Amino acid sequence: MIRTVLLFVAFFVGTNVQSQQLPPARRDGFVYPPGRKIDPETILIEAYFDPVCPDCRDAWEPLKLAIDHYGSRVALSLHLIPLPYHDNAFVASRALHIVDALNANVTFNLLEGIFKHQALFYNSQTQLISRPAVVDKLVKLGTVTLGSSYHSLLKSGFSNSQSDLATRVSFKYSVSRGVSATPTFYVNGFELPGAGSPMDFEGWRNTIDPLVKPQGGKIRDTFFSFLTQPSYK
Repeated sequence: MIRTVLLFVAFFVGTNVQSQQLPPARRDGFVYPPGRKIDPETILIEAYFDPVCPDCRDAWEPLKLAIDHYGSRVALSLHLIPLPYHDNAFVASRALHIVDALNANVTFNLLEGIFKHQALFYNSQTQLISRPAVVDKLVKLGTVTLGSSYHSLLKSGFSNSQSDLATRVSFKYSVSRGVSATPTFYVNGFELPGAGSPMDFEGWRNTIDPLVKPQGGKIRDTFFSFLTQPSYK
């Protein structure tokens, strides 16, 4: 099954790359907390999420807690990779891009709303309804989560080709990094082991503490520990 998915991904990327301008004008990813400055001293976590993936839902709260715990030393760039075997992942990702283009301060509010009601968008729950009906569910969820002022903005956003393009670019960026499972995490450019499983708060502490508290005032080589630490819990 994995081989079939990867073949699909390669075909999708190869047949569409010429129709879209790459690289994009802005770097991919939603920054958390919104507006946080990422400089060379910032420890950057890159998370690759599918908004309809239960493991991503379970990974979000510990990850958010860890970033809040370390304050300005750590930042997150969240990338979306809608997996092809999650029927509604692309439209859910598109809703997040629509909102982010309008107001980046509420993007993660919508993400949490989708996670809270994720079961509404599972394959089994939507197999007998049309794609426009799924979009309508997302518009209603976004309206309830963010307020009535977002109803018409979300609805019109799904008719805007820019949101479709942004979602495709995110998918292609994630694939270009070799990501094929969600959640997948990178820290300062290095992939953590255990892709496809959530990491708990203790796991994040074990990963980040050595980076923010170098022993003896010197930066310790943590590359080997990245390779040998156990899979996410």
